[in-house]
Parts: sequence; structure tokens; C-alpha cells
Amino acid sequence: MRSLQDLRIFIETARQGSLSGAARQMDLSPAAASAAIKRVEAEIGVPLFIRSTRHLRMTHQGETFLGHCQQALQLLEDGCQAVQTGQTVIQDVLQLSMPSDVGRNLLLDWLDEFLDKHPRIDLRIQLSDRLANVYRQPVDIALRYGEPPDSSLIAVPLLPDNRRVLCASPEYVQAFGAPLNPYELEQHNCLCFMLGEDVHGRWHFWQGGQEVSVKVRGDRVADDGEAVKRWALAGKGIAYKSRLDVIEELRDGRLVPLCEDWDTERTPFNLICADRRQFSPAVQALREFLLYRLDQYLHEA
Repeated sequence: MRSLQDLRIFIETARQGSLSGAARQMDLSPAAASAAIKRVEAEIGVPLFIRSTRHLRMTHQGETFLGHCQQALQLLEDGCQAVQTGQTVIQDVLQLSMPSDVGRNLLLDWLDEFLDKHPRIDLRIQLSDRLANVYRQPVDIALRYGEPPDSSLIAVPLLPDNRRVLCASPEYVQAFGAPLNPYELEQHNCLCFMLGEDVHGRWHFWQGGQEVSVKVRGDRVADDGEAVKRWALAGKGIAYKSRLDVIEELRDGRLVPLCEDWDTERTPFNLICADRRQFSPAVQALREFLLYRLDQYLHEA
């Protein structure tokens, strides 16, 4: 190919739907535009347009090639800007799934900061406690607690040592007392989380190397983690929440920890994807940003 200008002429011809329109837009003669298209076709060995005296229609090969050309030229423009400014410019559409509680109350604000740093990234967010199907749904990555149920998924730790916290509001404790050990949870109203048809109604604890599994019950079950936290804050019962979800409420006393001399369930916070090839520059930038922000947040707490 003689130059990148030929590719720009090809893209503009596709946009205008005519050689003459592209020529006018780029201040060229129609003959020069036509020659550029012919050079590109000769280089790649396939026709890009079907021409007649009145019409110009892109071929299937041309449509395929167009997308690659647009991406390639955008990367080159980003590279030029990076060299000129000394900064890496990332342009992408990032489709992200994340849990409702930590998503609404923590991550959304952080993502605003992230977009301020990378203004050419567009976000598409799904807020749900259901694990997105990263094979079928339009999701690049998912932020989720716990190990992925599908061992073929890639889980990159963001907060590997995160654990659950048994907690309730001071009002609940004043009214009903605090359990002295996990066994006493059977006497309390426990606020349970439901994923699909499965209720997380068996809570696990450890002390001195011994595991205790307690079947809990309560009058409220939700498939939304934020709803469970709201019930706990309102004094409706005891919750077993991720520490990351309730760290601010514990810090300001709106929730109090219970049975603190017992170890609780691990609930690592992971970035999950189907294939490591999905680790685009945008995903890598988001991972680095979240690692930094999580470390800063936990030290503040």
C-alpha cells in the first residue's frame, strides 16, 4: 500500500457511499480516489466495492476489512497522541457486570474517577448479584465475590483475603441481645441472601481449627445484597455480609460486628472473564485502578 492515505480514502468512500463524495470531502480528484481504492484492492487481493456507472456497493470482504481499518487507524492516532503527550490513551467500550451492593455504594463513584482518567473509555454496566454469563451475555468482565462456579473461567484476585462479617444494628442488639457464639444464631432472626433458587441459609465459622456450620432462619430473604444490608441497618435482623459491603457502616457504628472471636467465611473479590485474551488495555487499566483504590479504601477504614 502506498500510504495510510489510501486507507483513509477507503474509509471515507465507505462512509460517503461514493467515490466522488469521498474525493470532495478529502479535496481530491475522483480519479485519485479511485486509484487509491484500486491500490488497496491490489494489495489485499480482494474487491472492496462493486462498481457501476451510477452505484457503489461494498462487498462482504470490504465490510470486514473496513472494521479492521478503522481500528488500525484509531490505534495509530492514539499512538501519535501518546508520543506527543507522554501519556497512554486508551479507547474502548468496557462492558462490566458487578454486584448490586458494592456496585451502587462504592464502585460507581470509583468508576467516575476511572473515566476521568480515561475519558475515551465508554462503560456499559450491569448491576446484579447474579453471575453474568460471560460466554453469552454482552459482558467483558464481571466483578464478583467468591470463586467462580465454572472452573474454566479466569478469576483475577482484587481482594483475596476479604471475609464475611456477622453484624447487626445497635438497635437490634439492644432489643434482642447479641449472640455469644454461632450456635445462638438459631435463636435470632437472620437475614438471608438468595442466588437463583439457592438460599444462603447455612453459615460457616471456625475457631481453634474446628468448623461450625449453622442452619439459620429468618423472616426476610432477598436476591439483592443491598436489600439485606438495608434490613440489617433498619434493625430487622442479623446479616452475614462481605466486609467490603459494610466497612463504612461498621466504621461509623450503624452496624456492629458479632462473634468477633470466630473466623468467618472467605469471600474473595475477583475480576472474572472467560479468556485472558479479554485483558484489553482498558481491562488492565481498570484492574490496576481498582487494586489501588481498594488498598487506599481499606487503609482509610
